[in-house]
Amino acid sequence: MVMRIGVIGTGMMGCEHIRNINANPQCVVSAISDPHEEPLEWARQALGADNSVAEFRNHQDLLQSGEVDAVIIASPNFTHHDLLQDVLSTDIPVLVEKPMCTTVSDCVDVVKLAQQRTALTWVGLEYRYMSPIARMLEVVRSGELGELKMISIREHRFPFLQKVNNWNRFSRNTGGTLVEKCCHFFDLMNLIAQSPPIRVMASGAQDVNHLDEIYDGERSDILDNAYVIVEFANSMRAMLDLSMFAEIGNNEQEIAVVGSNGKVEAHIPGPGHIYIGNRSSRELRKVEAAMSEDVAYAGAHFGASYIEVDKFVRAIANNSAPDVTVNDGLWSVIIGVAAHRAIDEQRVVEISEFNLQM
Repeated sequence: MVMRIGVIGTGMMGCEHIRNINANPQCVVSAISDPHEEPLEWARQALGADNSVAEFRNHQDLLQSGEVDAVIIASPNFTHHDLLQDVLSTDIPVLVEKPMCTTVSDCVDVVKLAQQRTALTWVGLEYRYMSPIARMLEVVRSGELGELKMISIREHRFPFLQKVNNWNRFSRNTGGTLVEKCCHFFDLMNLIAQSPPIRVMASGAQDVNHLDEIYDGERSDILDNAYVIVEFANSMRAMLDLSMFAEIGNNEQEIAVVGSNGKVEAHIPGPGHIYIGNRSSRELRKVEAAMSEDVAYAGAHFGASYIEVDKFVRAIANNSAPDVTVNDGLWSVIIGVAAHRAIDEQRVVEISEFNLQM
């Protein structure tokens, strides 16, 4: 049976998911919802001329339509909490795009709501599924590197793209750059460390991008570069080096995990392989990490978001647990919020300050 999926929010990422669904024979877009006409038109173009998809301006109408078996939330970050409150009051499975919410308190609220229902709740942290990163994670889990000690992630990329009504130009809407963009990397850190983060140090600023952009009399305030260091309870350390005005280079992202026995490196978009170094033998070998031929739509995330949606659909069909849980979503946001606090207050931030009670 083909699964009917509703897409709530049809901007850039919503249309990416429409294309993911279109390319997957296990599912179909059955409904779309967005309060704005322009992104609805983008969705119509993504769907193609011959479609009978139900359209709604209000997500509640979509949820109550009977047209969907599951939904994907791809609306602006600041809308996620309210939308999830409505979706989680139903028995409709949901995949919510990252970040899960823009604040820690809203994320905690979502975790509590999700715990009260049996329907699947999945958080869209799809970097796990980029083929070089997925292959790197296999090496990490194999134990080949010995006792893991360090994680290094560098993203040198282009500035934030323009979104509907320029919502992503303000930290109050996004959660801040280190929540909006970097929750992906903090999720990878958590996944690799397999240990709670305990403190965060950071330095960052808005130095180059969007400095002359003013909307309704207010200047854009999003950070465009930062260094973030995270310490974990098991003594692992992780570092993020972010620059959003460094788009000219060999790789947009470079990730390295170092253990007592060796090191693994993954590059995005990368050469189709990863590198594994062994301290004892001094051997450096290349391991295949090309995108799988099963990926029917590569899109803007090198096939990762297609794999994510496919796994989401299969988990619903098999009544299995999500790969990426609401707790994963929460912890990826906690580190980002802690990093912003560290920058704003120029101090080390202890994770215990958040006084999590769940």
